[in-house]
Amino acid sequence: MALTPSTMIPLGTQAPHFDLPNYDGNYVCIDRYKGGNGLLVMFISNHCPFVIHLKEALAALGRDYGGTLPIIAIGSNDVSKYPVDGPEQMGVDAKRFGYAFPYLYDETQNVAKAYHAACTPDFFLFDAELKLAYRGQFDGSRPGNDVKIDGADLRRAIDSMLAGEPLPSPQRASIGCNIKWKPGNEPDYFDLG
Repeated sequence: MALTPSTMIPLGTQAPHFDLPNYDGNYVCIDRYKGGNGLLVMFISNHCPFVIHLKEALAALGRDYGGTLPIIAIGSNDVSKYPVDGPEQMGVDAKRFGYAFPYLYDETQNVAKAYHAACTPDFFLFDAELKLAYRGQFDGSRPGNDVKIDGADLRRAIDSMLAGEPLPSPQRASIGCNIKWKPGNEPDYFDLG
């Protein structure tokens, strides 16, 4: 498993557009979130050990904030090489873990590129104007490091944003498996070396 950090794009970046199918085939467009409290966009996958480590905690996050802050997950991996990351299995995962948020399929990987997503999991918290307020880790827990999974970093950022308070600083990059890019589709915003 490759350890890849998030790209930590500049705070204040406007949320890129998306209009993607949920695992059930219904499309979800970013336009539905304009004028709300903000939006949390999570790039995840079914097979990544870093995401597997957090699946129950991601489901809990969705339950805890679903009525206050819209949350979406996006799967962008190359399903020709990783079929377990395709829409059918995304639906199985969403039901198994009780995801209370859409789990969208980015088949072209264009949305992952627009967000400068690098890893799974990768988190992007946008404020009410859909400007980036947080792009960091869920918490300090990683597979095998014995740190409690509590979502402390991301939950603190969400709570601060919703309360109109300054967000925690510094923000620590998320770490995970690199997004599995289709051959020839690798982004130019970081060195995959």
